Amino acid sequence: MREIILDTETTGLDPSTGDRVVEIGAVELLDHLPTGRTFHVYINPERDMPREAEAVHGLSSAFLRDKPVFAAIAQPFLDFIGDATLVIHNASFDVAFLNAELGFLRLPSIPPERVVDTLHIARQKHPGAANSLDALCRRYGVDNSKRTKHGALLDSELLAEVYLELLGGRQTALILEAAVTKRATTVIATQINIHRPRPLPPRLTEEERIAHAAFVTSLGEYALWKPGLN
Repeated sequence: MREIILDTETTGLDPSTGDRVVEIGAVELLDHLPTGRTFHVYINPERDMPREAEAVHGLSSAFLRDKPVFAAIAQPFLDFIGDATLVIHNASFDVAFLNAELGFLRLPSIPPERVVDTLHIARQKHPGAANSLDALCRRYGVDNSKRTKHGALLDSELLAEVYLELLGGRQTALILEAAVTKRATTVIATQINIHRPRPLPPRLTEEERIAHAAFVTSLGEYALWKPGLN
């Protein structure tokens, strides 16, 4: 199963008032585990960057001025996500912005049934608790010490670890490992306890047996190999 962990940074909170996407970060998962493939791009929003937004992600108008516009990265982005399920924290926010950008280009929008919202999962698992990405990192022991500001790719990488935990990842991995170990031990024990239906015929000839008995007798009455003494 292919999934894409995804995050965006924007100029503000509402695409309907002119706010735009300025960064996209995405991480590919296969069967819930990262493959190492990522997508990351900064985007020129073709407008100013409010001070409040810059304080959150650190992306200034000057920094973004020479970056590609969304139209230039739309197809590479769509190619990367393909038809995979999108895993997003507080998905309604990011999807609203992405669909606004895709809409400007008359490209198909991302349908809600294609999206998994980890914030919704976290609220179900931890009702009444703080469920921000930072709070979940602390809860599950995910190292977020590099997250001094929001960043789309770093946040996607952190969310990939949190998502595994929300699915019971590390505990599940331990259970699977224990099951495999138990099964392997059972197989080994079974192999050890198997008896041949017919004993192998002796390899010693009668002459060799007589010679060996004579040799043991020559060692004396208390020889270690004498029958009845071992």
